[in-house]
Amino acid sequence: MATGHQHGSARTPNARALTIALALTGTFLVAEVIGGILTGSLALISDAAHMLTDTIGLAVALAAMKIAERPADTRRTFGYQRFEILAAAFNAIILFAVAGYILYEGYKRLVEPPQVQSVGMLAVALLGLAVNLIAMRLLDAGKQTSLNVKGAYLEVWSDMLGSLGVIAAAILIWLTGWVWVDALVAIGIGLWVLPRTWGLLKETVNVLLEGVPDGVDLEAVASALKTLPGVRDVHDLHIWALSSDSPSLSAHLVLAEGNDSDPVRRAAADVLDQRFHITHVTLQTETSDCRQEREKHGLH
Repeated sequence: MATGHQHGSARTPNARALTIALALTGTFLVAEVIGGILTGSLALISDAAHMLTDTIGLAVALAAMKIAERPADTRRTFGYQRFEILAAAFNAIILFAVAGYILYEGYKRLVEPPQVQSVGMLAVALLGLAVNLIAMRLLDAGKQTSLNVKGAYLEVWSDMLGSLGVIAAAILIWLTGWVWVDALVAIGIGLWVLPRTWGLLKETVNVLLEGVPDGVDLEAVASALKTLPGVRDVHDLHIWALSSDSPSLSAHLVLAEGNDSDPVRRAAADVLDQRFHITHVTLQTETSDCRQEREKHGLH
């Protein structure tokens, strides 16, 4: 019986982009909070609340990225890559909380609409939109390979929608005097963000539960391994991910009679790398199915 182990390196998202985006949103947050208070706009305050979550989320994402770069040690043999997933889950929970607060405040303001200063509201929202667009551009490249960066991008993206909503509300209030539009836009922002936040949370939970990563077909992997020359059967196949861009695999390969383990393991590792982009693999080869031995001794 022999084992094979092959390591791959995870792609590191652009920390510089996160740093610049954090500086932009953190600086503008102060101006937007002051603007929301002075104009009396809930839509603008809701946008400021989203900007706060952007700032917190970007800070957590950046910290998680730095922590994830720490090498493995005797207590955490896989290193700290999973910390990025915890950060993404934390960002999703913050977004849920903010959306709930905005929906509650929006309902209250629909019942009793307050006075809103539309011109100041419009000016602050336009500046906020510019900041959001710059931050989204910075984070765009990393969102496809990291749930951590995707969580930060989603927060900035939702805030960009909020800025567009505030701009539309400010123009309507200025033209018509319908102050209830402010609360309606705030509620719309909250409802728009919720399903996307739920999707992010589902992805992070799947990683934390060591589920099969999105885009990986377990049956296709099993079939590819079973059809390799020298492989009679495959069992105890597990595919999971430490973070969003580092899938791992372990499996037992039952060898056909007369085959050596090393060539089979090398062939299996090559197939997993080339066809499925899985490079962190542990393959155990055996001449007889170890499940039968476990059953014989009452083990599972």
